[in-house]
Amino acid sequence: MKREDIDAFFRRLARERPNPRSELEFINPYTLLVAVVLSAQATDAGVNKATEPLFKRVDTPEKMLALGEEGLREAIKTIGLFNTKAKNVIALSRILVEQHGGVVPRRREALEALPGVGRKTANVVLNVAFGEPTIAVDTHIFRVANRTGMAPGKTPLLVEEELERVVPERWKLHAHHWLILHGRYVCVARRPRCEVCIVADLCAYPAKTTAMPISAPAKRAPRAKATKPARRGKRKR
Repeated sequence: MKREDIDAFFRRLARERPNPRSELEFINPYTLLVAVVLSAQATDAGVNKATEPLFKRVDTPEKMLALGEEGLREAIKTIGLFNTKAKNVIALSRILVEQHGGVVPRRREALEALPGVGRKTANVVLNVAFGEPTIAVDTHIFRVANRTGMAPGKTPLLVEEELERVVPERWKLHAHHWLILHGRYVCVARRPRCEVCIVADLCAYPAKTTAMPISAPAKRAPRAKATKPARRGKRKR
């Protein structure tokens, strides 16, 4: 994708969503960190359902340690891999208290040293909590970057590095959210909704679905049989 097209790509997404934000609910950098750790292989909606009552009681690493691993497991048992995630959250909370004064560090190296925190999670925290222009590459962004031709790469790290190189500086702060929301609701995995995509003309994807009917009516098509009685009535006349 040409640089001018990339600029236009983000300009249109920005016009549609001027103030994009994470769909994970959080109160402060610590609860954001916990929510992102819990969101691995889980939906934001599922995480929010579990953390809404949890964060009303627990919003600091000290309170999390007081709750304990068993209590946390009970609170997040609806989330996939909750046993492992509970263990990691308790462990990272202990490290925050013992090594960082109970404060979420703003350095990538310190974040990635925490249990359950990888590069993607660190990028999200740096971007959302601290306003750093990092681009966390999840499955949605990986798909959009490759499918559109904006930043092709075989691994999330390669895609991230390419996005860092090609995304104009003025769009970098919110690039992560624009791309993830576009991938989640428009450039979806099974059948991209090219017919409603505002950047379809800039996209290099060869199998665009613009000429195809949108999925919702296609699912309703079999119900057309309900009109047969009306046809029979006309024949009797």
